[in-house]
Amino acid sequence: MPNSANPRQLALTLPHQENFAREDFLPGTSNAVALALITAWPDWPARGVALVGPAGAGKTHLARIWAAESGARSVLAGELGSMNLPETLETGALVVEDLTEGAVDEYALFHLLNLAREQGTYALLTMREAPTTWKVTLRDLASRLRALPVVTLKPPDEMLLRAVLVKLFADRQIVVEESLIGYLVTRIERSFAAAREAVAELDREALRRKRPITRALAADLHRGRDV
Repeated sequence: MPNSANPRQLALTLPHQENFAREDFLPGTSNAVALALITAWPDWPARGVALVGPAGAGKTHLARIWAAESGARSVLAGELGSMNLPETLETGALVVEDLTEGAVDEYALFHLLNLAREQGTYALLTMREAPTTWKVTLRDLASRLRALPVVTLKPPDEMLLRAVLVKLFADRQIVVEESLIGYLVTRIERSFAAAREAVAELDREALRRKRPITRALAADLHRGRDV
């Protein structure tokens, strides 16, 4: 029989919105090359460019910045096979997000890269793994992917990770003390995904426990995982 003496406080999942404006992008050594490419448009080395990095590394944010500047439409990789690509490229630029080896229509992707080159339009492709590592059945597509310029987002250094943590809390309208940021930086994996997970967990647990988000709360959660 459940213990009703100390009922568990359920945390509500409150909506929060990430900001993808240019001024909200946090520059650092890990994303400097990628940011330089986006801001250099239309002076690109080719009509199509691959933006590569792990989940949460900033690919979507950079793509949104470029789309706002170039007037590009944005589509998910899974939509390529069902689209009228010449019509989609009428704006002169296209973002294709979350391309994954083995999960994309090869003929549609090949057609897109050809159209971009032939029509003088631009395509920004985001993915987690470099396309040069992909195994594709369409030989001509393999050739196009090998020729595609690749810009890679690297893991954040400590300074950028600190800034990212502050921004993630701010996106949830939460102001935290520096002591908490310092504590988290030394204990989470140095990745954007780990930062997102840590912030979400602290927000969720603070609501459940009806406590402020502090270093003490983070330490309690850390000790709980060590038990």
